[in-house]
This record gives sequence, structure tokens and C-alpha cells, in this order.
Amino acid sequence: MSENLEPSFVKQLQENQNIIHKICRLYTAGEDAHKDLFQEITIQLWKAFPKFRGDSKFSTWAYRVALNTAITLYRKNKRSIATVEYEGRQHFTHDIEYNYEEEEQLKLMYEAVYQLNDIEKALVFMYLEDKDYTEISETLGISEVNARVKMNRIKGKLKKILNPLGV
Repeated sequence: MSENLEPSFVKQLQENQNIIHKICRLYTAGEDAHKDLFQEITIQLWKAFPKFRGDSKFSTWAYRVALNTAITLYRKNKRSIATVEYEGRQHFTHDIEYNYEEEEQLKLMYEAVYQLNDIEKALVFMYLEDKDYTEISETLGISEVNARVKMNRIKGKLKKILNPLGV
């Protein structure tokens, strides 16, 4: 890997690490699993970075890599993630403080979203991140119409999960 790619990667990762934290929060239950998944996503982003051509925004590309990593690892029902040490580098970024207490009010929503399947989780996540259906469809590899239909169905599912009595 060329040394001149590292500063660009670090800058992009620092600007977009909240995206990765949110994906980790969606696909893990606990701080240790969150940190492990964050590390694995960072490693996968670093490995794939030389192939990033800039055809899409870095954030869109990072979503795709992060979601694919999370889905692949957790589809196999792995509780712990085997990570690979990256020799020669201490840390790419200074981790920003991720405060779980601040998200306590979102706990019910996360629990509801956690009951969805992997693709539904990804759709909800991107929707909550104010991504338009064009970017959602591009990231997930589905049509815009399909993304809209799926999102409407997911909203109905979440309403039933959060309000099972329909009151």
C-alpha cells in the first residue's frame, strides 16, 4: 500500500467514523462487540481503499463496505470477530468518544430495528441518515422503487413492533 494513500484515508475515515459507529451499534449488542466490529470495518476499508475510484462519495462507499462487513460477520452468527493485526500502524484515527448514555432514549427503537433482517436494518439506517433513495438504492444494489416499497413495509413492521396493541 502506498504511503501517500494513508493521509487521505485517515482524513476520510475521521470525517465518516460516526457512520461506522452507527452501523456497529445496529449490528452489535455491547461495547466490546461494537469495538471489534469497528476495528474490522476499519481494516476492510483500509484494504479496499486503493480500489476506491471516487465514482461515488467516500461516505457512500464506506456505507457499502461497512454494511457488507457487518452483514457478512453477523449473518454467520459470530459473537466474536477474529481480527487481523495490521503491522506497522498503531491507529488510523483517534477514536471520538461514543457515549452510550446519550443514546438511551433510542434504546426501544434500536431494539425494534434489531428484530429486522439485515437488509431491512441497512435500509432503516440509511433512511435515518437522511440518504435519498438514489443513494440507498446505489449502496444496497436495488432499484429506487424497490427501496421505497421496502421502506414503507419496514415502517409498518416497526409500528407493529413498537405498538403491538395498535393503540
